[in-house]
Amino acid sequence: MASISVPSRAPSAAEDAENIRKAVQGWGTDEKALIEILGHRTAAQRAEIAVAYEGLYNEPIIDRLHSELSGDFRSAMMLWTVDPAARDAKLAHKAMVWVLIEVACASAPDHLVAVRKAYREAYSASLEEDVLKQFLVRLVSSYRYSGELVDDELARAEAAELHDAVVVRVVSSRSKAQLKATFERYRLDHGKAVDELAAVLKTAVWCLTSPEKHFAEVIRSSIVGLGTDEESLTRAIVSRAEIDMKKVKEEYYRTTVVNGDTSGYYNVILLTLVG
Repeated sequence: MASISVPSRAPSAAEDAENIRKAVQGWGTDEKALIEILGHRTAAQRAEIAVAYEGLYNEPIIDRLHSELSGDFRSAMMLWTVDPAARDAKLAHKAMVWVLIEVACASAPDHLVAVRKAYREAYSASLEEDVLKQFLVRLVSSYRYSGELVDDELARAEAAELHDAVVVRVVSSRSKAQLKATFERYRLDHGKAVDELAAVLKTAVWCLTSPEKHFAEVIRSSIVGLGTDEESLTRAIVSRAEIDMKKVKEEYYRTTVVNGDTSGYYNVILLTLVG
């Protein structure tokens, strides 16, 4: 469930584009106006605004945000404003293992296809070609059945395969519901959770079956200790705000901690997206 609030009657894309232009012209930037507009629009609405803005002012809205904003606030606003598939393609291009797993396992099948297309357009290479480890290649190249039907016999058989560490084909090709059944069968048959096999598999399992747990942990890890990992915090909140941030909050409701670990307009946009 998404956490952002969107007006029941939002202004037209052209009107939003004009108001954004007003917010970035002159001696100063009206950051509150930018948050009020972009922070309360869906991905489809933001895409229409971007088209309208470039048509009216002959420049990409992303370029204007980059030149007008700075720091963590700029990073958050740019990640939020860009097309979600292009955003995930950019994140995947960094080739960090846990981010690749998030993109591959916590995305809907159609979104993952869009990410792979956006990646090729942006970097003139396939995502699969740029992922070095075979396990991750299998994750990003598959298209899973997204329904809820479960084959109990298949769960029993593949739980046995998991016990022998034959995990790549199983994890990369089965539906989330089927994987839940297989992992439960593995626990019953072998007396331990499947995510004990490896830290990477654990992340993949969480992203596939309980993404809210994974992203709640990302948020928790980013704000504990002496410093804040703004990059991870931003990624988690921006990428899940339109998907399941309400579930993430139920898993780990720490708005007050986010509020205490961030400041300024960066704090405002994060809290706007958290809802």
